[in-house]
Amino acid sequence: MTLPATHIRRLLGWGITLARHGALVGIENDRNTPAPVRRLVKLARWIALTGKGRKPDYSGAFRAIGPAAIKLGQTLATRPDLVGDEAAHNLLELQDKLPPVDFALIRAEIEGTFGKPLESLYASFDPDPIGAASVAQVHSATTTEGRKVAVKILRPGVREKFARDIETYEWAAAHLEAFGGEAARLRPRMIIANFKRWTVRELDLRREAASASELADTMRAHTGYRIPAIDWDRTNGRVMTLDWINGVKISDVAALDAAGHNRRDLAQRLVLAFLTQAINGGYFHADMHQGNLFVEADGTIVAIDFGIMGRIDRRARQWLAEILYGLTTGNYRRVAEIHFEAQYVPSYHSVDEFATALRAVGEPMRGKPVSELSVGQMLDGLFAITRDFDMQTQPHLLLLQKTMVMVEGIATQLDPEINMWETAAPFVRAWVRDELGPEAAISDRIRTDTETLLRIPDLIRRIEDRFPPKGGAPEAAPLPKVDLMWQRKRRKRGPGLAGQILTFLAGGAAVIGTHALGWWG
Repeated sequence: MTLPATHIRRLLGWGITLARHGALVGIENDRNTPAPVRRLVKLARWIALTGKGRKPDYSGAFRAIGPAAIKLGQTLATRPDLVGDEAAHNLLELQDKLPPVDFALIRAEIEGTFGKPLESLYASFDPDPIGAASVAQVHSATTTEGRKVAVKILRPGVREKFARDIETYEWAAAHLEAFGGEAARLRPRMIIANFKRWTVRELDLRREAASASELADTMRAHTGYRIPAIDWDRTNGRVMTLDWINGVKISDVAALDAAGHNRRDLAQRLVLAFLTQAINGGYFHADMHQGNLFVEADGTIVAIDFGIMGRIDRRARQWLAEILYGLTTGNYRRVAEIHFEAQYVPSYHSVDEFATALRAVGEPMRGKPVSELSVGQMLDGLFAITRDFDMQTQPHLLLLQKTMVMVEGIATQLDPEINMWETAAPFVRAWVRDELGPEAAISDRIRTDTETLLRIPDLIRRIEDRFPPKGGAPEAAPLPKVDLMWQRKRRKRGPGLAGQILTFLAGGAAVIGTHALGWWG
């Protein structure tokens, strides 16, 4: 078990690194920052020998701290309500490109995990990587059957490094949330818990391969969008092999034009592919940045890197579709009602007041030219009213928001005249009609009632198992509760002076460390 002193040392070290990049200025200037925290920030700046005038470089700070911080920064990019608009937009551009690992270590990793020589798996293997990120790097290779593939290998020791850092994130978040108030509303422990789940998935390449396979099944009927096939014989927890992609990066507009691709069609297809995943399937690629999308010669969009995936259950998808449709049509009252039905907004608030707040966000954007409309701006406005209505963090919606902003950014680069609302409205309208219309309601009721009836025999059997007929050995009487001696001594002794001092230091370090990692931006 890691000692509190170790967590404190890590947090203070990260805080000093952030101070050197000017990334603590927002905490010091924020009027909501408690005076003790502001003093700790000043101390970190003094140790780092930096002044207040430096322009904050959030991306540079997280890159300097290391791989786990890079991933955490990408997560915090989804939280403009938590880190502020400036920091969120800066962190959205955070790229986790790092120097490559020496090929000798990569060879040893592959051979060690498969227990056989590299040459028995691949007829050729390029020692120079085509990409090196914080978690893994990718090489091109040819299998012994002659098929060209891409091979993704985890960086040696990355799992252990992430585990250490995440343990400190959890420790700091728990201390911060214990302060209550705004910290409790923003739920930092849940943020770190979700970050941990995403990271665990990324650090097990079998799970990433399974995610790719599941998404491929979801999108099988969607033409013009493809997922590379997985080579399961050459995939395990530390190595993943998948089909090679012959295509142009979707961010290379000049190359797309030279190849004769219709960029407007690509933009619309990308938006519809995302909506198909999120609303139809409830399972979406949540890392759709420009480096993870390619366009093949026939115009097919190919996605890669499935370490971060989002999942939404059917009821939440219904709410989401109705919210999107209500915003596109200006039905703010219905959007407000859905937020209360979903318990996103506590019941002691007024539906009408919330509808008015939504109108204040949506109406300024209605009727404007296409080039001035933005899903990202709309979502930023929605985040701005969450504090007034005590809305707690909804992790699945945050991940969806991040992906929508990414998709809109790419689509706008492909076609500056695209309107996400206009493109999405027919799709959402059709889904709402099919899923929420009278026929769908009747079908759902029949299916639910039938499933309930079929569960009755099992329920009766479980009741009989829980309350068997009388007979056999008599049931033993409950034993009295006895306090163990060492438990009583521990309760009487209390934390002591040393423990109280350590608790004070831990609280202070948790505040500065967690705030430094983006609490106030």
